[in-house]
Amino acid sequence: MKIGVPAQDAGLQAAPSDIFGRSPYYVLVDSETMDAETVANPATGASGGAGVQASQWLIGQGVEAVVAANVGPNASSVLQAAGVKVYQLEGATVQAAVQALVAGRLSLLAGPTVASHTGTGGAGTGRRSRATDLAEEAATLRQRLSEVQEEIEKLEGTDE
Repeated sequence: MKIGVPAQDAGLQAAPSDIFGRSPYYVLVDSETMDAETVANPATGASGGAGVQASQWLIGQGVEAVVAANVGPNASSVLQAAGVKVYQLEGATVQAAVQALVAGRLSLLAGPTVASHTGTGGAGTGRRSRATDLAEEAATLRQRLSEVQEEIEKLEGTDE
């Protein structure tokens, strides 16, 4: 399986990036052979939509899974629509993250982990940024809470 990991630097020993769409690099790893290719993120300098552009680029590279610390709502939607699974990052290096995925230790993300424009530090969002970002994050968290509550009810066998 081809796995994409946003990274701070090149190679398997690179530290993963906390930012998805504007990550400096992506390390593309074949999970069977651990062969890795590092590519500078073509969306880093995008004036907007970096997460979407990065997602589309990764899809074009044949990535089947992404391991990331954070993924915004637009990037998450693009990846999910293409059938790319997104897993919550675990590990101090790209190699450790991929090994954790292969070992089945990573959680599959059902949606975004951060609000829109998080990776820009609010740059370019004007007056909209803080209040709208918080409202979007609250909506995302409410949705995730609802999903978790449904899963708990299924596991407990209740239909409250």
